[in-house]
Amino acid sequence: MGLTGGSDAAEDRGSNTGVIVLSHLSFGVADLARAAAFYDGALAALGYARVWSNEEGVGYGVAGGNDRLALFPHDGKPSAPGAGFHLAFEAPSRTAVDAFHAAALRLGGQDQGAPRARPHYSPTYYAAFLTDPDGHKLEAVHQ
Repeated sequence: MGLTGGSDAAEDRGSNTGVIVLSHLSFGVADLARAAAFYDGALAALGYARVWSNEEGVGYGVAGGNDRLALFPHDGKPSAPGAGFHLAFEAPSRTAVDAFHAAALRLGGQDQGAPRARPHYSPTYYAAFLTDPDGHKLEAVHQ
């Protein structure tokens, strides 16, 4: 069965159907307030917003929608994924990529690759890379 309830084989593969493959991701963070301040500012540059929050976590997505990224505290210790993992956020423009990178660095992120064209990925690929204060590797990309 496909992600939207159908049984079409192409849908099961997610090929050219407009199907969203991932529902959401969750990150463990050492300090929820610090992480929320970081993501509030960095994701606002991409047009995303905090869509829920309580003492147990914070969720981000498109305003009025469901969360696509959730943050949860983990005993004062970050729990970043291992080598090779990164989360790429879709950006509406190159200017948004630049703004995301600048905001993230201002809010405690560490640069892992300044905004620029990356033609070795594709002719229209423009991206920036950084790590958040808990060590999660992030990318903003416009194609």
